[in-house]
Amino acid sequence: MDSYSYVAQSAFPLVWILVPAAGAFARTRHTRSPQRALDIWQRWWAIGAFGCGSLWMTVAFLAFPDTMATAIGFDRTPFMFEIAFANLGLAVMGFRAASASARERITIGLGGGMFLWGAAAGHLYQWFANGDHAPGNTGGVLVNDLLIPAVMIILAVRSRQLAVTPRSTMKTGT
Repeated sequence: MDSYSYVAQSAFPLVWILVPAAGAFARTRHTRSPQRALDIWQRWWAIGAFGCGSLWMTVAFLAFPDTMATAIGFDRTPFMFEIAFANLGLAVMGFRAASASARERITIGLGGGMFLWGAAAGHLYQWFANGDHAPGNTGGVLVNDLLIPAVMIILAVRSRQLAVTPRSTMKTGT
């Protein structure tokens, strides 16, 4: 595999972080309310990063199992079918998070994190223990596995904090 192809394949998963971040940033440029901006960011993140990113992995593992096996540096196994449906579960949770409460988003982030952080640990193990530098084992996939649930949780926690912080309605200095 040439170096350009390796970099492109390794970096591709970052689309599921960069597109929602760019969309949320563009949508909140002129938003004055921190709560409204945070809500926009949570929706973009839930649908784009968590939902669409996981749905893409579902389709990729089901429709292109040989390509995915090569990308992750393994032989094709029946386990890949299970990974596809685990990702489908994450996609459903991500789409649900778009209209969920902050508390539900924290739970969704934690639930997704258990799978994705475990996957990240597996990728790191394969990288260091077995020298698996396949583009689907290192690079963008690691960033996604770590950040997608973490950002979901952080945004939801901040949303809860803003919701309980009383806003002053009194004017200072009479």
